[in-house]
Amino acid sequence: MQNNPRLTDTNTLRRNRARADLTTGMFLHQAAITEVQDRLNMVNREFTAPAVVTGFPSVWSTCLPNAKLVSDKDTLDLQAQGHDLVIHGLGLHWANDPVGQVIQCRRALKDDGLCLVVTFGGKTLHELRAALAQAEVEITGGLSPRVAPMGEIRDLGALLQRAGLALPVADTVSLKVTYENLWSLMKDLRAMGESNALQDRLRQPTRRSVLIRASEIYVDNFMEEGRIPATFELIFLTGWAPDASQPQPLRPGSATNRLADALCTPEIKLPK
Repeated sequence: MQNNPRLTDTNTLRRNRARADLTTGMFLHQAAITEVQDRLNMVNREFTAPAVVTGFPSVWSTCLPNAKLVSDKDTLDLQAQGHDLVIHGLGLHWANDPVGQVIQCRRALKDDGLCLVVTFGGKTLHELRAALAQAEVEITGGLSPRVAPMGEIRDLGALLQRAGLALPVADTVSLKVTYENLWSLMKDLRAMGESNALQDRLRQPTRRSVLIRASEIYVDNFMEEGRIPATFELIFLTGWAPDASQPQPLRPGSATNRLADALCTPEIKLPK
């Protein structure tokens, strides 16, 4: 029996995170935490047994002071039906099995418990990816994996239903950060613990000529008012463990009022 290919070199990921600057490099995590707290404030519910899945426990400990902090390893240390709230905090893009991660969160929920996932979306670092890809093709004639794959909002939203969560909702927040140059951006990514940890990444240092050309392409295509922008898309996924108390969809054909009446407009019947 063959093992499924692994996306992430977990040893390298752990090393990158250990080198992260928890003072200056966690601004995206702080932004995500603020958004999560705002969403929880809109939920008319007091959570008594929350858990937070994260690669940066000291940072996410501020999100919910009474939450259990769980490492985002392949197998999550979550008790089945042990929590009324599970938050997955900005690490799903490095998961070797993202569907499995959400399923594990679902299994950890009590009935009517809330799962809230925040992850990077597909627009994240699109400028950097485009510049590096074009430069590498021009200089070396090939491409190597450099940025972890990140899903689009529609695909990520489907994870909730695949995991068996009810009332799924997906929304997005886009943040744009500007830098003096490519080197400043790459320094910031290292400070975030987000350097390349892909299993199939290039194992020797990138040629300087590739980086110089990527910098030129970045400036030519994306520079705004003397600085280069970097987009970070945060996608928020919420779903509930099914419970009989939740609103249920009506049976098709059970409506008692016409849409045309509600809109005060004539009804136009389609030809048979």
